[in-house]
Amino acid sequence: MAEGLGDWKRTGLCAEYTPQDVGKPVTLMGWVQRRRDLGSLMFVWLRDRSGIMQVVFDR
Repeated sequence: MAEGLGDWKRTGLCAEYTPQDVGKPVTLMGWVQRRRDLGSLMFVWLRDRSGIMQVVFDR
């Protein structure tokens, strides 16, 4: 399985991150399992081979 996409390289797998990593810049690669758009916020469940991570986008 590829660990990168062109010049982009993942910084880790979903299962490797902890609550202490909230707010830090990371590069994740996987597929969107679920998306919820609440207007000012968007919640995405990103899945990779290690598990699922919820990513929150503030608009």
